[in-house]
Amino acid sequence: MSRNAKINALLLFVVAALAVLPLALGLGDHKEEPFTGADSEAETAITEIRPDYEPWFSPLYEPPSGEIESALFALQAALGAGVLAYYFGLHRGRRQGELRALAQRDTTTSTTSTNSTTSTAAKTSTTARTSQSTENTGNAGTTGTTGTTGTTGRSHSSESASEASAPERT
Repeated sequence: MSRNAKINALLLFVVAALAVLPLALGLGDHKEEPFTGADSEAETAITEIRPDYEPWFSPLYEPPSGEIESALFALQAALGAGVLAYYFGLHRGRRQGELRALAQRDTTTSTTSTNSTTSTAAKTSTTARTSQSTENTGNAGTTGTTGTTGTTGRSHSSESASEASAPERT
């Protein structure tokens, strides 16, 4: 069992214990309504301490029974959980979208930089051939440091790539 699975099992056990232990231990048996909310507990405590206390506000809607009140509370909790889940899901989706966009931009940038590096090397090579070709054209038909002149009047040792690939005419 992995570490995460052990932690999840332990958390599940703790939640189950929190739900079952109050019932099993008989907590709240001495009360008329054993598991009422904190609102009714506070109201009871206030009326015991100060019997002439009057609330500042009255509820807008008072449900006809405790079951309907519990159902409305559960509905409120479910709606709140849905709003929170939507909020966190939306932000997680946006973050993942941004990461995908950055990753795609990085691959595009690296491909573009590789292409530009290749393009720059090709331009440098072409420039070098052009300057070498210009030098060879100026020395054609003469003997000197660039090589010997053959029957075609071209230098043999310093031919450029374009001249080497051209067929010789006699």
